[in-house]
Amino acid sequence: MKTGGAARNAGILPARRPLTARLLRAYRPIKALLTAHSVEVNVPDSTDQTPYDRTVFYVSDGTGITAETFGHSLLTQFGSVRLRQQRLPFVDSVEKADEALRRINRQAQLDRKPPIVFSTLVNAPINDIVRQATCRFFDLFASFLEPLEQELGVRSSHAIGQSHTASNLEAYSRRIAAINYSLTHDDGQTDKDLEESDVILVGVSRSGKTPTSLYLAMQHGVKAANYPLIPEDFDRQRLPEVLYRHRKKLFGLTITPERLAEVRQERRPNSRYASIDNCRQEVIAAESMMRREGIEWLSSTTKSIEEIATTVLQRIEARSPS
Repeated sequence: MKTGGAARNAGILPARRPLTARLLRAYRPIKALLTAHSVEVNVPDSTDQTPYDRTVFYVSDGTGITAETFGHSLLTQFGSVRLRQQRLPFVDSVEKADEALRRINRQAQLDRKPPIVFSTLVNAPINDIVRQATCRFFDLFASFLEPLEQELGVRSSHAIGQSHTASNLEAYSRRIAAINYSLTHDDGQTDKDLEESDVILVGVSRSGKTPTSLYLAMQHGVKAANYPLIPEDFDRQRLPEVLYRHRKKLFGLTITPERLAEVRQERRPNSRYASIDNCRQEVIAAESMMRREGIEWLSSTTKSIEEIATTVLQRIEARSPS
């Protein structure tokens, strides 16, 4: 029986790219779906003709992910507003705070409107410097730390970068191990140690298995393997044999034929692999197989990575003993 890699070698699916290229390819849809989670920090170009309504800065003494995630969650409630979003990470000195202040003020002059600033700066003197900028300033830590101190009766440490330090070493190590596992078990390239997986995603090629696996690993420390369902499986009307030993861990992803054809056209234009007829046949066959085998599945067509991952996590939690 041909697994994902063998099937590609036989010409059924496109040839496998090197590991680095596959990782980058998987990251791109994650980046697109997460929108602001990987924004590069660049000084705005005055020649930029994009008609933004406002500029948003996420300022942090760490990576800026916390400020960005919280701020982005709020800003999604204003979908009609066009936002230029920029992250200012590692603002952990007076000099860097002064530079952040200048950049925000410069943007205010360019926009002729005060930027919106979300801050998770812990150091009070540094926070006070940035707060002086011409902006609408939201101090996320101050909004919650002080009430929490009162409720818990304990003063917070006010230490920088606590969410990404050795205090979370176990969780960090678990995520790294999960990333390595998911990369090794991407696209059915090995069935070794499948018993260690938390979930095994199955579906046709380009249905979203790899980006979902990597998101689960990076964000939640979930060891996610994934297997492509290929024409040979449909001809035999059976899953890859190795998967029957791990049936309880299977979760399926499907996608509309029209969307699948669009995605595949980007990879292999005008090929049979990307044709709407072939995509329709594969999707029908895959859904029929998952239904027949009793595999729970969902469509990735209109769902974000976060929504897919949350559904998978619920499935894992429901399976785990209480």
